[in-house]
Amino acid sequence: MKILTTFRFTSLLVCTAVILCGGAADSADAPAQPWRELEPGLALVEIPATQKSESGDSIIRILRIDPERFSLRLLNASADPDGKLLTARQWSEQYDLVAAINTSMYQTDYRTSVSLMKTKTHVNNPHLSKDKTILAFDPLKPGIPMVKIIDRECDDLNVQMKWYGSLVQSIRMISCRGRNVWKQQPEKWSTAAVGMDDRGNVLFIHVRSPYSTHDLINMLLGLPVPIRRAMYTEGGPEAQLFIRSGGKQHEFVGSRETGYREVSDTSRARPIPNAIGVMRRNH
Repeated sequence: MKILTTFRFTSLLVCTAVILCGGAADSADAPAQPWRELEPGLALVEIPATQKSESGDSIIRILRIDPERFSLRLLNASADPDGKLLTARQWSEQYDLVAAINTSMYQTDYRTSVSLMKTKTHVNNPHLSKDKTILAFDPLKPGIPMVKIIDRECDDLNVQMKWYGSLVQSIRMISCRGRNVWKQQPEKWSTAAVGMDDRGNVLFIHVRSPYSTHDLINMLLGLPVPIRRAMYTEGGPEAQLFIRSGGKQHEFVGSRETGYREVSDTSRARPIPNAIGVMRRNH
């Protein structure tokens, strides 16, 4: 969801918050879905949403990543002299990634993130905004988690930011206290998000069917998946997740967004300027 209008950007700040060929939800009766292991440390689950969307397949897809076996890598078109925008699939193919997802929303220059984004060698945006969560990885000191979603409500941001080489700031969805912090709004869109579970696994989340973010968070909190923190990374047609593992490829692409693209027939991934990639560690 690149910033197309002042209204769309403002609405997001107030919230603070497919396989190609798709009121609060009560999910207590939702049947548990089995995780499908793609390879050791990497598993995919597809769970029917308890709230039926007005379009699409109403499926919540989550890729679970063990940071002991896989590392995250931040990729920016702004770090490349050519500056080419790539789809999640293309980012994966070019950098030999196991998976890739959106990092966060970006500005109208189609390069710069709306908030802080940097690696040890490249700064895409040095500005720390008011958003509450920062995905932190590439640890710079021993004895700390390999990946963490820093939450300003519970963590000392000024201290913990210095512990990691790569930082991606975005809008909080599930707080460090396990709460839905996104206000209800009429707009609905496809969603890509990054979360973490109670065992320190990274979760790449993709929902093609459009929901209000408030309703989607309620459904995520009701899943048989112990999501402890989560942050929004993209919405609408740009939201995407690509996976290639176990001899198979999976590509999930966003479909629609209120006030921007009202139809839900999108079947082609759009190039994006920034991606979070997953790479195998050498064991």
